[in-house]
Amino acid sequence: MYAIVDIAGQQFRVAKDDKIFVNRLQNQEGESVNFETVLLVHDDKKVSVGTPQVKGAKVTVKVLSHLKGDKVIIFKKKRRKGYRVKNGFRPSLTQIQIEDITA
Repeated sequence: MYAIVDIAGQQFRVAKDDKIFVNRLQNQEGESVNFETVLLVHDDKKVSVGTPQVKGAKVTVKVLSHLKGDKVIIFKKKRRKGYRVKNGFRPSLTQIQIEDITA
């Protein structure tokens, strides 16, 4: 069984016991969170597609940790002008584990 769920403005394909990284959530580590913006649920027999969401479906996740991702480099250059700018940042991420998918 898997589902497509909207978490923090991005869509993810999740299954039970998956661990994924999402944009930073405001919840504390070890806390359980319910996401009710489920766009699709697929079990072994049928597929439920929402318009735009599947009614009564929810995904329960557990927040494992808050961390920073790998460095992203932004490099801008205009050729023959002597213009070069190099910047970078590390995105704030949250690691979550999918505990349950309810259709």
